Amino acid sequence: MNDNRNLIIAIILSALVLIGWDTAMNTFYPQPEKSAEVVEAVDGPQAAAAPTGAGPAPGSDTSAQAPAASGQGAPIEATQPVRDLDSELASAGRVPIDAPGLAGSINLRGALVDDLVLTRHLATLEDGAEEPVRLFAPAGTEAQYFAQFGWVGSGAQFPDRDTVWKVADDATLTPDTPVTLQWTAPDGTGYAIRFAIDDDYMITATQSVANRGGERIVAQPFGVVNRTDRFADEGTWIIHSGPIGAFDDAVNFDIGYDDLVEEGRSSGNGDVDWIGFTDHYWLSSLVPQSGAEAEADFRSLGNSIFRADLVYQPTAVAAGETLTRSTQLFAGAKENDVLDAYEDGGIVNFGHAIDWGWFEWFERPFLWLLKQLESLSGNFGVAIILLTVIIRFFLFPIAQKQFASMAAMRAIQPKMKAIQERYKDDKQKMQQEVMALYKKEKVNPLSGCLPIFIQIPIFFALYKVLMLSVEMRHKPFVLWIEDLSAPDPAHVLNLFGLLPFTPPALLAIGPLAILLGLTMFLQFRMNPIADPVQEQIFKIMPWVLMFVMAPFAAGLLLYWVTNNILTLAQQKYLYSKNPQLREQALKEKEEKRRKLAEAKGQ
Repeated sequence: MNDNRNLIIAIILSALVLIGWDTAMNTFYPQPEKSAEVVEAVDGPQAAAAPTGAGPAPGSDTSAQAPAASGQGAPIEATQPVRDLDSELASAGRVPIDAPGLAGSINLRGALVDDLVLTRHLATLEDGAEEPVRLFAPAGTEAQYFAQFGWVGSGAQFPDRDTVWKVADDATLTPDTPVTLQWTAPDGTGYAIRFAIDDDYMITATQSVANRGGERIVAQPFGVVNRTDRFADEGTWIIHSGPIGAFDDAVNFDIGYDDLVEEGRSSGNGDVDWIGFTDHYWLSSLVPQSGAEAEADFRSLGNSIFRADLVYQPTAVAAGETLTRSTQLFAGAKENDVLDAYEDGGIVNFGHAIDWGWFEWFERPFLWLLKQLESLSGNFGVAIILLTVIIRFFLFPIAQKQFASMAAMRAIQPKMKAIQERYKDDKQKMQQEVMALYKKEKVNPLSGCLPIFIQIPIFFALYKVLMLSVEMRHKPFVLWIEDLSAPDPAHVLNLFGLLPFTPPALLAIGPLAILLGLTMFLQFRMNPIADPVQEQIFKIMPWVLMFVMAPFAAGLLLYWVTNNILTLAQQKYLYSKNPQLREQALKEKEEKRRKLAEAKGQ
């Protein structure tokens, strides 16, 4: 009776997991209003309202640690999106950017870096589209995201949001041709911003202010990154999305957009190494000049607009002198090799903009090996399979030790039962006799568990590499799988696309998910389970996990399926070398069933 009740409870709990999974995912990890491809292409509908400008400036406060001066030099805020992207980019007064990693333009009005696309990464694979990922978009557009460099201070007239900078007519920012924007204030003060770009994703902005008057001025250079979170990636327990920065040689992943909305402003602890915003695959950050005193913080500006501020200390500039500050702006993909190269070049902890977590020492070698295997095989999916095979090969001795321990434990089971019967009324004596038996037979009951604990960090590290790696994005496998970073696009319910409808997320089961459930079912079936209730649970669980895992990236499912197949082969081999294990398990299973039948018959 109790067994039937337990089985019913297990079935009900499994059904609740199955039905509640989709609801829980939508609750804790809601999807953005638009697909990621649309967001990256920034091809939203035109706004009905007329442009209203960049929005109000914050209140006057030239002594503040962040650039909050009103009017002169104030960083651009923003209001609700009212501007059309194409119209903004078609407007006159832009300096083209043409580099191997980045393309776009600099807006001469306000000296804004507000038009950047990542030429190495496509926004979508649909219909053969060649549209690159758009990272930066002008203020007031639907996906507002830009960088601004300026000054606040006293004693001079500073450039503001409406300042139109001058540049040579044929100027184009390339790795070989830096561009200098210049502006002279009515009071004679001269300002210049020299932009340089490398072959990857780094733009260097060198700000100069020349005091050509007769009195001392106080200037405070700043850089900001301003963006909306309307289309930001959703953060998860292993992927941080939102404000990010390195302070005192440690990367801070603790601040989210919701935290900023609640607190209004948040500062990192210690000296700033770099500060910005991150998504799943993309990053923007400001890196201060080495040796220059600077402070940084994050702000919520309302209307889903957020800002990362990097502000240098106020500096007195005497008549005839020039103040110069150089700030690096990274705007690009979180490619491991690129970030590490910048870190080697002096940007502290830049390689840790990828949230590796506790198992970094496993994850980095796995990613390196994946890329090597991809270069050899020409296919990222094949590389995942090969890496899984390599890992299982090196873990095989551990599995052998686990099976040997299981065999030894099985062999002493009759003696264990005899001790338990003899000392069933004296638990302390029973424990002593059991430990004496372990010592006599040279059996360690924990040795069977140790291999499992060794494998956990290895497999979790591989799982996280596949989740974090931009290198897997848009990489095909075979046949219908064109993007290993996306869920399996084939669904059983619509006959793999033959029927013109998309199944609901709960029922969007593809071939990889089915293979996952099947291989896990066969894996459980190969291991006889004595307890009937546990056996029923293990029969149901693979199919529950099939539904749970179906929405995950195809690359992850490919890894799990490969791992399950290798586990089946490994278990079959080890059982052939230790036949007593399976025989003993089957014997215990039959004995358990017999006792249950006798108990029910009484």
